[in-house]
Amino acid sequence: MCLYDTKLAIFGHRMAGKTPNQIANQGLSESEAHYRRLVEAVVDYAIFQLDTSGHITSWNSGARRIKGYEHSEIIGKHFSTFYTDEDRQTGVPDGALVTAATTGKYEAEGWRVRKDGSKFWALVVIDAIRDDSGELVGFAKVTRDITERREAQQKLQATQEQLAASQKMEAIGQLSGGIAHDFNNLLMIVIGNLETAQRQALKAPENGTLHRALRNAMRGAQRAAGLTSRLLAFSRRQPLDAKPTDLNKFLSGASDFLQRSLGEKIQIETVGAAGLWFVEVDANHLESALLNLAINARDAMPDGGKLTLEGANVYVDEDYNQLTPELPIGQYVLICVSDTGVGMVRDVLNRAFEPFFTTKELGQGTGLGLSQVYGFVKQSGGHLKIYSEPGQGTTVKIYLPRLHGKGQEDLEEADHAIVGADQGESILVVEDDSDLRSYLTDVLRSLGYRVTAAPNAEAALELLRSNRTVDLLLTDIVMPGSNGRDLGKEAERIRPGLGVLYMTGYSRNAVFHQGRLDEGVDLLQKPISQAQLATRVRAALDRKI
Repeated sequence: MCLYDTKLAIFGHRMAGKTPNQIANQGLSESEAHYRRLVEAVVDYAIFQLDTSGHITSWNSGARRIKGYEHSEIIGKHFSTFYTDEDRQTGVPDGALVTAATTGKYEAEGWRVRKDGSKFWALVVIDAIRDDSGELVGFAKVTRDITERREAQQKLQATQEQLAASQKMEAIGQLSGGIAHDFNNLLMIVIGNLETAQRQALKAPENGTLHRALRNAMRGAQRAAGLTSRLLAFSRRQPLDAKPTDLNKFLSGASDFLQRSLGEKIQIETVGAAGLWFVEVDANHLESALLNLAINARDAMPDGGKLTLEGANVYVDEDYNQLTPELPIGQYVLICVSDTGVGMVRDVLNRAFEPFFTTKELGQGTGLGLSQVYGFVKQSGGHLKIYSEPGQGTTVKIYLPRLHGKGQEDLEEADHAIVGADQGESILVVEDDSDLRSYLTDVLRSLGYRVTAAPNAEAALELLRSNRTVDLLLTDIVMPGSNGRDLGKEAERIRPGLGVLYMTGYSRNAVFHQGRLDEGVDLLQKPISQAQLATRVRAALDRKI
């Protein structure tokens, strides 16, 4: 006999001699008992029933595990016991029953409270229970603790938002770098010709209007050069002179120059740390970054306040890395710059590092200060985070990778005298911008050099393969086709001992990597003055000898 036949025979024996109503009632009772046993066995869900007023009438083992109450402690209590004070005051529990009674079901997520007072994030479903006539007789309530799932979702959302922000900043950075490259070429021509005009104007000292016009034009061109420099910083396309730096010593010195820049209304406090690790960083650019942050802090404290600079050793572990994927696991030196200013609302905070974004009045800021800081820190292998709330001030955290082993003190380079060419020295100028190429050719010839020009790498290599005498190759880096760095390497192969001086307004990592200039590379950063050009060319030729 099969198992089904056996059960059927037992059931038939138990029902023998009973009326149909008795059979139906006994079947219903056994069904309910079976259901209660199933519910009682569930431990992942809190399953219980309420009467029409919301008082608890049943309680399963899952409810005991999740909420902490024993059956005897909770039966007869109102289910609002599990809600937060705020939810009870705003009528959330009563509203849930009204919704369930009206529509048949209520479903929501929110904080719930256990017996010990701890909170958990819950998924709650309330179903209305009605009899055969449609009369409401109570509610069935199911609660599940989904705190871990919510935290995982929040981490995923935060990671996605950071990835989107990173991609957005990268795209803006590429655009900014390209714009800066073109502007630096233009500015080099403008500044150079203004210098020529100023020298010519010295022959007419009585013409004050002309001298003022030239001075104003030069100031405007230099300010424009400063803006393109900031764009390069944001796009991470500026060559950095990274050297071992003692941040305790650096921060101590920084407070002095910041105090002079911010004025007496701002109190500056510097907090170092014993055994603060060394970092490898461009100290001049770090000083500029702190100055930008300090100026923003001053503007956020119009009635005065306190600015705190603090250094600390930190270790980024796996948990923090999951929240901040752009910051790899490892050891860092943290620089915190905190103010007691007005703070920022969330929309402003989310856009704080975007270039040209500013909340200042027209003409009071370019919106490039924080973006310059962002680019410099990222190019230095670090990370930047900003925390702010309205009325609670702002804290900017700069993470710089620890340098293992201390470095030597920096040595100042001696200035080179500004002199022209020796007898018969020859320079090959390679620049794809025809206007800038003509300008450079004219300036170098005026200094006494024999100059040959080429518009691209291919033409330059043809000249180098000929018997033409060339003492120095002066080449742009970013050009269509073969870049200047590849040209320099091939030129040194064709002409061993050839001096090479690179120019760039935007390097695309062609000659520096991880924020450091490649070994043996001599780089001229556009735009520069005629005097600086003469000095750098002379120095490059002298090193060749």
